[in-house]
Parts: sequence; C-alpha cells; structure tokens
Amino acid sequence: MSNRRTENSGVKAKESGELLSEALEAVRSGEVIVFPTETFYGLGADALNEAAVRRVASLKGRDPENPIPLIISNMEMLKDITTELPPLAEKLMHHFWPGPLTLVLPAKKGVPTLLMNRDGGVGVRISSHPIASALVKDLGCPLTATSANLSGKGPARTIEEARSYFSRQVGIFLDGGRLEGKKGSTVVAIHRDKLEILRDGEISPKELKEALASVS
Repeated sequence: MSNRRTENSGVKAKESGELLSEALEAVRSGEVIVFPTETFYGLGADALNEAAVRRVASLKGRDPENPIPLIISNMEMLKDITTELPPLAEKLMHHFWPGPLTLVLPAKKGVPTLLMNRDGGVGVRISSHPIASALVKDLGCPLTATSANLSGKGPARTIEEARSYFSRQVGIFLDGGRLEGKKGSTVVAIHRDKLEILRDGEISPKELKEALASVS
C-alpha cells in the first residue's frame, strides 16, 4: 500500500509542473488532453482552433447539434467570445462562478460552429477546479470542457475511467483524483430577461431562483 501512495504522490507532483507544461504545449499544438473539472473529467482543446474542436467532437462521437461547452479564466476572456452580457446572467455569474454553472451567451463572429447552438449561443463557465483553472489561465484562451466519455456512456469521475475511453487517442491525462460530481454543470440561457434551464445539473432550479431573488 505504501508503494502505491508514493507512486501517486510522484504523479501529482509531476502534474503540478512538468505534466501541466506538457499539457499546455499539446493544446497549443492543436491536440486534445483529458483534465479534471469540478464535475467530471473533460476533453480539453483550444476552443478557438476549429480543427482541434472538430477533433474533440470526433473523439466523443458528439452530435453536431449538441454544442461543446467551454471554460474561461476571467471576464476579459468572456468578452473575446460573446457579444453581450444580460443583467440576469451577470447576477448568476457573481453568485455561482467559479463553479458548475454554464451560461449560454451570444457568440461573437469567428467562434467555431461546433461550440454554438442553433441560436448562435455558446456555453461558458469559469471552473472552480485548480487544474482546470490553471490550464485555461496559462493557455490564455478558452478551453473545451465537454465530459471525457463517448456520447451515450457514463461520465468519467476517475482518470482510469477516462483512460478506458481514450487511452489510444489522447496522449496526456491530468489526474485530479476521484471527482465528486453527481451531475454535469447546470446549463441555462437568458431570453428576454427570463431564465431558461437547458440542462439540469449540480445547481438546482431552486438555488438559481434564490440567487436571483437575493441580488438586487
């Protein structure tokens, strides 16, 4: 047992430096990596590199009608990919970001089509996981964050589960331990100052309504 603990500690230490650098280099080169988020393990690629985004969709077997969400590091990065920020969305950001709330906002021209829904919206959040946060901050641009599983299969909560899906297609797996997400991120959109829940997730409808009611 002690040998296994020592091995794990070494892997963690490497990922905090060397492996994280390797992951960044891979993403900048248009490759796809696996990394932990606050919900499940995700498939990460440069979200502004259309070829890399297509690679993510191909690996996952994702329906083109089901847009790929992404994570950002700050509000400045949000301005690079969206055209407007509705007041209700801003209130939810202040309350739940960083965390498992994906907001669908109008995308700017040039955002890869696989990231957008039929209405031209892109799903975005700031992650609360330290590895995900460090990745996107150091990358300097949005990172795809669709869950690291084949479409229709269960999400990966451990690095071993992620490897079972993508060990032959992905070269870098960043181990964040066992993740405790029960659901994916909650996905919401704002239409004419009204909240629409597109996908039930970690944040409940009650929590969303309470947050909006508590913020003037």
